[in-house]
Amino acid sequence: MTTDRLDQPRRVRRGIRPHYDPEALGRFSERFARFLGTARFLAYMTVFITVWLLWNSVAPDGLVFDPYPFIFLTLLLSLQASYAAPLILLAQNRQADRDRVQGEQDRTANERNQAEVEYLTREIAGLRMGLGELATRDYLRSELERLIEEVGASPDGQGRQGAGPGEV
Repeated sequence: MTTDRLDQPRRVRRGIRPHYDPEALGRFSERFARFLGTARFLAYMTVFITVWLLWNSVAPDGLVFDPYPFIFLTLLLSLQASYAAPLILLAQNRQADRDRVQGEQDRTANERNQAEVEYLTREIAGLRMGLGELATRDYLRSELERLIEEVGASPDGQGRQGAGPGEV
């Protein structure tokens, strides 16, 4: 009688199913799918099938291993296709997963950038409002000229123009 105790780890069960590394299989499927989509693969397959057909059509009867309906060639091509389709789908699923993760990262970065742009926009608006309250050079110059004219037109007639250092 076995009871599952929470304070002890479970025993490792050896199953009859083979163990495989899904990541290694995924990498293999991507390389395989990448190779199937090349002109090199098409050239290799074309040469292989051409040699097969020529050999089994032109060779003497004793050397022919797949006569005219080429059933063995059909079997090999079907086998290749039956393995290629799931491997290509696995590679596409992995690419879709990577694209989804990349899309999520892009959305996060875009949200962060949008928040930064809004913050900078508010800061610039605040600076503009602050600059609007500051006196400009032209305003200060006109005020100084006005003060100089007022002092020059003081009631005693001398104003501050004749005052020396230390005098008020």
